[in-house]
Amino acid sequence: MSIFDIPTLDLARAQFAFVVAAHIVFPAFSIGTASYLMVLEALRMITGKQVYQRIFEFWKHIFAVVFGMGVVSGVVMSYEFGLNFAHFSDKAGPVIGPLMGYEVMTAFFLEAGFLGIMLFGRNRVNKWIYMFAVTMVAVGTLISAFWILSVNSWMQTPQGFKINDVGQFIPTSWLEVIFNPSLPYRFVHMVLAAYLTTALVVAGVGAWHHIRGNADDAVRTMFRMAIGMILVTAPIQIFAGDQHGLNTLEHQPAKIAAMEGHWETSKGAGLILFGIPNPSKERTDYKIEVPYASSLILTHSLDGEVPGLGDFPPNERPPMTIVFFTFRIMVGLGFAFAAIGLWGGWLMWRKRLHEPGLFHKVALVFAPGGFLAIIMGWFTTEFGRQPYTIYGHFTTAESVSSLTAGQAWAALIGFVVVYAFLFGSGTFYLLRLMRRGPEGAEPVENTPQRAGGVAGAMLANDVTTEKEGAHA
Repeated sequence: MSIFDIPTLDLARAQFAFVVAAHIVFPAFSIGTASYLMVLEALRMITGKQVYQRIFEFWKHIFAVVFGMGVVSGVVMSYEFGLNFAHFSDKAGPVIGPLMGYEVMTAFFLEAGFLGIMLFGRNRVNKWIYMFAVTMVAVGTLISAFWILSVNSWMQTPQGFKINDVGQFIPTSWLEVIFNPSLPYRFVHMVLAAYLTTALVVAGVGAWHHIRGNADDAVRTMFRMAIGMILVTAPIQIFAGDQHGLNTLEHQPAKIAAMEGHWETSKGAGLILFGIPNPSKERTDYKIEVPYASSLILTHSLDGEVPGLGDFPPNERPPMTIVFFTFRIMVGLGFAFAAIGLWGGWLMWRKRLHEPGLFHKVALVFAPGGFLAIIMGWFTTEFGRQPYTIYGHFTTAESVSSLTAGQAWAALIGFVVVYAFLFGSGTFYLLRLMRRGPEGAEPVENTPQRAGGVAGAMLANDVTTEKEGAHA
């Protein structure tokens, strides 16, 4: 089969997966960075140390760029629903539409309203008002995550609705819709992932400047903070992931079977560390497994029963191969992050964290690891609910629009080209900012400001940075 024979449904799914995978990394980074900025500003007010302000000014610029790219890539999502999944929009619109509206009214307005003060308001408003604005931006990102996760969780574990005569999902209880059974687990798992991802990026930037010999007080401070955050967050995330798995076992057993790589329901099931799923023969080849471990983890009993994918009708099975491998990549990265945290904590305890060595190179390599883990986790959860968009009620095949293969191909290629240029440029600019480091981010009041106002101050700050870079 040539690529031009790929069904329209698969093309629509590929386009949606590409767009969402490109989008999800920006809000995740925004959530973590916004809270990080709030902590830095609080520490500056409590301790009076200027080093926190230097770090704040550095990461503030990065947050602004990431936030902007997150908004742009998020706007495309509504277009995606209308273009590729118009039938889903029609049937699920009475539930999805209001929830997305709540996100705009309660979160986006909050973020956008105080973002200007956070970016340009230092020295122009009272310090308490400035702290309040920074806090509101951070809270806004968390509220936004809550509504988005509420929508996604409802699609995974739908409740609180009825279906009317034309097949639309009509809410009967908004409390049941919003606080559906999987929301708490998904929300905690996602927020922790955002914090961990941000800590890894901050640690990677700090490691880069350690390797380059630019580890001044600001770099050392932000590096210590990042390693401390990884040390605390990674183990909590592993625990949260385990609890999320128990919830998935209760509500989406087919997904758990695909994640675990089990084809037959069994008691005392082993934990398959590695294997190659063989769907045609309904078995997992070349298994390396730990006896009883899967039952112990999922049921907290050595002889607990774990579902097998073979017990579900073929037309209700998720694609095991994708779910099996993406889940293992995500979990493997999670344990690697925990190991980095423990290694860094040990070095910190021995007062050797800032000595040049292998640890800084490892921290630099794993800087983008959080983004990869988030994308793999998203693939696991979204492929794992197939063939449904609304689990158990509405399939992806029913959701897709009436498109021709040519239209689907044109849209997919268009998105790839535009995203490569737009977000490729943005990412390149972010890497340039990170390469400069906090050394170039002097507090605004220490830079020349023209009568033109804030824009001039920001421009002056950039000019100062360029000059310092030239002198260096």
